[in-house]
Amino acid sequence: MPISSPLTVSGLLQAYAGKRLTPTQTVASTFARIDQSDRPEVWILRVPAADVQARANALEALYEEQGAAVFERMPLFGVPFAVKDNIDVAGLPTTAACEPFSYTPDTSAFAVQRLIDAGAILIGKTNLDQFATGLVGTRSPYGAVRHPEFAQRVSGGSSSGSAVAVAAGCVAFSLGTDTAGSGRVPAGFNGLVGLKPSLGLVSKRGVVPACRSLDTISVFAHDVDDAWRVFSEIACFDSLDGYSRKVPSLGLLRGAPRIGVPDHFEFHGDAVASQAFSASLDALSTHLHLSPLPVDFKPLNATSALLYDGPWVAERRAALGGFFETHHDAIDPVVATVIGKADRYSAVDAFNGQYALADLKRHAEHLFEAIDILIVPTTPTHPLIADVQANPVELNSQLGYYTNFVNLLDLCALAVPCQRRHDGLPAGVTLIAPSGADRRLAELGQRIQALFTSATETRSETSTVVETKTRIGTMANTIEPLPFQEPTVALAVVGAHLRGQPLNWQMQEAGARFIEATHTAPGYRLYALANTQPPKPGLVRTAEQPGQPIAVEVWEVPLRTFGKFVADVPAPLGIGTLQLANGLTVKGFICEPSAVGADSGATEITSFGGWIAYLDSLNVN
Repeated sequence: MPISSPLTVSGLLQAYAGKRLTPTQTVASTFARIDQSDRPEVWILRVPAADVQARANALEALYEEQGAAVFERMPLFGVPFAVKDNIDVAGLPTTAACEPFSYTPDTSAFAVQRLIDAGAILIGKTNLDQFATGLVGTRSPYGAVRHPEFAQRVSGGSSSGSAVAVAAGCVAFSLGTDTAGSGRVPAGFNGLVGLKPSLGLVSKRGVVPACRSLDTISVFAHDVDDAWRVFSEIACFDSLDGYSRKVPSLGLLRGAPRIGVPDHFEFHGDAVASQAFSASLDALSTHLHLSPLPVDFKPLNATSALLYDGPWVAERRAALGGFFETHHDAIDPVVATVIGKADRYSAVDAFNGQYALADLKRHAEHLFEAIDILIVPTTPTHPLIADVQANPVELNSQLGYYTNFVNLLDLCALAVPCQRRHDGLPAGVTLIAPSGADRRLAELGQRIQALFTSATETRSETSTVVETKTRIGTMANTIEPLPFQEPTVALAVVGAHLRGQPLNWQMQEAGARFIEATHTAPGYRLYALANTQPPKPGLVRTAEQPGQPIAVEVWEVPLRTFGKFVADVPAPLGIGTLQLANGLTVKGFICEPSAVGADSGATEITSFGGWIAYLDSLNVN
């Protein structure tokens, strides 16, 4: 089936802002794409067309009333999306791919409501492996979800419909869920980005649980930037969800991350998949200068075994409660067999499993002391639907080889498309890191995707390298920190820590967020200090001599990292209190008066009004 040109979040927002497109036109195009996709099994139900149209009309009216300000209030204005049908939407049935289980909620899932509040347009609810139990997309009474390009191949599960809805160009993004890889395997099979957050960052309220302690909502999109935009809207603490957490976000790394790869790879005999992964790793080494370090993968394999061959399968049984007994015939036979294994385990087994996992988590902590990010194949192979139906348990298990351990070990992950296989099937890698490193993964994932997008678009080897470097350069540092859910400090920077300057990496490392470019109040003087590397200015407030407003940037810094940042500031600089032009006071860089005295060698540059203007004058001269 020909794939429609992709709908992207950024593309739609740019078109709306330029008044080249309206939400009504987008909705009409979305309906047409769905009709043309020839994949009815993707959808379990669709929002009535009249309701979708009314939503588009309401958004257009808001645009007319508020103008461009509507995009600040609604960062996903007019963007069509879909949700997996184990996620509640008010007034629509939630089936979890089992009609007798169906119920109609009065309220939407916390994450869905945040997306709607952000201006997104819900199109419908998508098919899945029943009760989110499977990685193949074939275990549903609504039909096996076929791959959008290769109809004989599985689309991946359990978030099969959500992935194909995006891959086929029907919606710009979708929500899935991920317990054992359901937000990553379908991304890998369909050439998408699959963002699997740190546990607790996204509320699970309004989600039918598979393993409630391990589940998370995930995001499917065409590129990392789109996935991060969506994630930024739903990553919000929910006090009504017992598993919601305010996860401290780790800042970006200085320089290239330390990369680990498994010391032993498993592709289950799929030489084409092995070749694609090796080629991707070679490209990362050559163009991104990453040097993979082999790490012991056995503890991660041992962790994976706990999920389906250990007591955690009983958590799936607990999620269904009495339904498993009273409606056993309504449950897919393979799903029933998997969940039925819970009867083998006792409460003692559950505690022993917890003890084993605690020890394995120590192994994982040790592993991530030597590396920053682990890179694995997203999937080891890509089976045919017919083969999965003939051998449903074994082939499904194979697909979890690189995914099953992640949630058990409280890690975050990001699936990124890379070089396609020689047979044309999509392939990719998954980046894995400790809880809180979501932004680090997104930053690297963005550069990886730029690398392979360039290679796809430009066939000449020479021009590919040139274009790759250009695109990677233009995309750097566009992954903003998640909205803070912790105490922060407003900090004004004046020189080498400004955006684009040589010490700005310290702001990124601290996890800081840029707020605004502004000026100090009058009464400040600025000096180019002597003998500093890199060159730095000194800002001094003076009462005796006239001063003027000086250009600064205000950043928001997590309080937990602020102390280290201050401790690293070298004399004669320090952190004090600055007054801004608007009258507010913030913490900011100040300088010891002795460093700008007559014998200090410092040069006064107050007349330039700021450090950047001064540097520009040096370049001109």
